[in-house]
Amino acid sequence: MTRAWSTLAVVLTILVPCAPAHATDITPRPALGRFHEIFKELVEINTTQSSGSCTVAAQAMAKRLRQAGYADADVQLIVPPDVPTKGNLVARLKGSGAKRPLLLVAHLDVVEAKREDWSRDPFKLIEENGIYYGRGTLDDKSQAAAHVSNMLRYKEERLVPQRDIILALTCDEEIIPSRWDGVDYLLKHHRALIDAELAINEGGGGRLDKNERPVSYSLQIGEKVFVTYELEVTNPGGHSALPVRDNAIHHLAEGLARLGRFDFPIQFNDTTRAYFERVAALDGNQDVAADLRALLARPTDTAALERLWTKSPVYNSSVRTTCVATTVEAGHASNALPQRAKATVNCRILPGQPAEDVRQTLIRVLADDRISVRPTSEALASPQPPMSPMVIQAVEQSVTELWPGVPVIPTMLVATTDGRFLNNAGIWTYGVGAFTGVEPSGVHGLDEHVRVKSLSDFQEFMYRLGKRLAM
Repeated sequence: MTRAWSTLAVVLTILVPCAPAHATDITPRPALGRFHEIFKELVEINTTQSSGSCTVAAQAMAKRLRQAGYADADVQLIVPPDVPTKGNLVARLKGSGAKRPLLLVAHLDVVEAKREDWSRDPFKLIEENGIYYGRGTLDDKSQAAAHVSNMLRYKEERLVPQRDIILALTCDEEIIPSRWDGVDYLLKHHRALIDAELAINEGGGGRLDKNERPVSYSLQIGEKVFVTYELEVTNPGGHSALPVRDNAIHHLAEGLARLGRFDFPIQFNDTTRAYFERVAALDGNQDVAADLRALLARPTDTAALERLWTKSPVYNSSVRTTCVATTVEAGHASNALPQRAKATVNCRILPGQPAEDVRQTLIRVLADDRISVRPTSEALASPQPPMSPMVIQAVEQSVTELWPGVPVIPTMLVATTDGRFLNNAGIWTYGVGAFTGVEPSGVHGLDEHVRVKSLSDFQEFMYRLGKRLAM
């Protein structure tokens, strides 16, 4: 994601040590072997920006759908002109039309992965000790494989739901900004193909405890706004033997230090308030629960949030806009005064807060008119989806069937997904995902992985959830 998520939303449940429920022993399901074949095929197709092709992956999935009986008119490859590697796939299972369609969306592209850095070949699906390793195993080819597999199952069952079920496998979700982001491109040029009442996307998922038992399930409802600013100081420079007070690096460093000490105000929305309330009710750590309740009662209680922040940075990121320096570049020679100093500051803005207000806040906090602040891309703000009882109940029912006693927790994703385009288009979008363990998942990093059982369970979960929402 650009979901720094296999799901960052999954991380939101990491500190919820409620009494874990034992997973139901799910018996072997039809087409499970085929599902894992689809997953393997997707992972082993390189879809990186540098050397891969989303089009190849989209073509492979289109072939499977057509072989299963989908008409050519209902399986369409959409490749933007002059970019043959940025293909998208849209497929439709026709329903009765009694209700507006359900959109199942997943992105085919993945973050770069260097073989020399990984313990295993990132573009070879490798199973070791019940775990699948490979780039995209969580972000987001697990979801793409589940959607394709379930579209095949629905066709075999001759399912005629009240809604059409639309599958969209898209490209360039991981690239911000991109002229060829698949969801954005489809909305602008082929809106009718994916127009729907609601969508299911990445952004949520479950958490396992250290004993591999499911603890909680996160339903993502809304996300923060991504925008990056470039800070720059310029100077005539000169010989390093003749230093002056007016030093570009010093200006920038002092401004960044002030930014590092600054916190945006605390703000709740419907999703984050529901999240804090749910976690406070479930958390076995009474100190944590007390701080959660204190913050809900008095959102100006920065001391309570500071204590929660030491438990997990997610608490802070959930209720504040955050801006953090991520790269710095300065100087041109070891024996010369710097003529230029630049820094990248990445902000994740709470829904409803204008990006220009954030820029003006940065200018005020940096407190140096020598430091210019400009956005490197347009911030795409998106509205918060409603707390839909229909969606929440469908997720809760599906979770309860497979993992009895596991609570569903609404969460706001602190990262960014293609849901921002869909929500702006009036297609309310909700995020789900597979269960992950207590260890880092490797998403966007090294040795990305998912448990084989978690993957199989997620496919069944999506099968049931898709039918519930479409009927």
